[in-house]
Amino acid sequence: MTKAIMLQGTGSDVGKTVLVAGLCRLAANRGLSVRPFKPQNMSNNAAVADDGGEIGRAQWLQSLAARVPSSVHMNPVLLKPQTEYGSQIIVQGKVWGQAKGRDYQKLKPTLLDYVMQSFAVVSNGADLVIVEGAGSPAEINLRAGDIANMGFATRAGVPVVLVGDIDRGGVIASLVGTHAILSGEDRAMISGYIINKFRGDVSLFDAGIEAVRGYTGWPCFGVVPWLKHASQLPAEDSVALERLARGGAAALKVAVPVFPRIANFDDLDPLRAEPGVDLVFVRPGEPLPPDARLVILPGSKSTISDLADMRTQGWDVDLLAHVKRGGRVIGICGGYQMLGRRVCDPLGIEGDTVETTGLGLLDVETEMAAEKTVRNSVAVSVEDGSPLAGYQIHLGITAGEDCGRPFAIVDGKPDGAVSADGRIVGTYLHGLFASDAYRANLLRSFGLSGETHDYRAGVERALDAVAAELETCLDRRWLDEIFG
Repeated sequence: MTKAIMLQGTGSDVGKTVLVAGLCRLAANRGLSVRPFKPQNMSNNAAVADDGGEIGRAQWLQSLAARVPSSVHMNPVLLKPQTEYGSQIIVQGKVWGQAKGRDYQKLKPTLLDYVMQSFAVVSNGADLVIVEGAGSPAEINLRAGDIANMGFATRAGVPVVLVGDIDRGGVIASLVGTHAILSGEDRAMISGYIINKFRGDVSLFDAGIEAVRGYTGWPCFGVVPWLKHASQLPAEDSVALERLARGGAAALKVAVPVFPRIANFDDLDPLRAEPGVDLVFVRPGEPLPPDARLVILPGSKSTISDLADMRTQGWDVDLLAHVKRGGRVIGICGGYQMLGRRVCDPLGIEGDTVETTGLGLLDVETEMAAEKTVRNSVAVSVEDGSPLAGYQIHLGITAGEDCGRPFAIVDGKPDGAVSADGRIVGTYLHGLFASDAYRANLLRSFGLSGETHDYRAGVERALDAVAAELETCLDRRWLDEIFG
């Protein structure tokens, strides 16, 4: 019989994703067949699973940690926010519909059957399934029809370990408060807790552990320090952007405007990891830095809306000034669409705006289409012949004169567009910077040495390092119990 445990948090962004990834790698290193699972995720950082279809980028990372192929069943429900109030709903890898927050609450009971079906698929043949919750079970206003936390745990009979983030403060109150407001049935599912992101002398929290036990009766399964290698792993969602460094002295400054609905910004991780690169995420209210030599327009879940916001911020003016100074621009997916002369949405897929003027830096136009392109891709750069590997997740067809100068040959077909002077590039290929040869050639074109690191090997090393650290700080008896 397949074992399963579920990590839930006292709040969002307490570090569940990294802990699940680390536990998956630790179990895999012990020779277990382990698989990750997240019933419901909300993120615009998506990946294309090995069996086709979209899943949260975090579950793709966790499957890598588990050393198993990724599957749409590892994240059966993915919510991709498109507006302040509504999201696109992906079910078992495919677009299922759209809903505003209040309407989605009514749909959740319908989706639980899909969740349980996927959990059965993931469990089949596995020794262990490690489940990640979403948000917090303490959000009891969302408990009715819940599929992300206790609604799933009680239905599937999976014991829960609560994760508290001590770095943000109030962790004792968060744990005790969660115990206080849960129903008796939900409270009974919790077998213990983990303290995450601790800094300093762990023994200083001994009294805290006793206090939590006194109020809740729950055992502590470990106090996890701030995992320094976690920063080398792809971030799950835009919450992480608030913690990323704003730059420093380096040979090449790269500016990335942070759109309200920024998507798949982990495309930039390989560049950010290069010692010669100063990657600056430009927040609302800040100008694009005039000393940036490269501006990257990242993916967007709502191209037309984010293009309007770009103009509100004045980034369109900054970008034109950057180009006049001789700067270069790369647009990825939604960012590519923005670079053209026009973006049309006759079906109203993104909202009420049917047509908008683009930035006009590429002679192309985009029309949103009902059919979504979702696939892993193998490609080659047209400019330098370097191999590329990535994925495509987009709506829309882009065409125009500059497409006659494609950026790459992707799956045997031309993709993207390049301006006549070669300084403006657009592509639908996510993950291109993870291709070491292309990244090296790009850096050389800016005068850097081009001696890049092996990005994928770095992620693997980081996963092993996180797993090793968890093994030293988590309760050995508890680890032996779940790993067998």
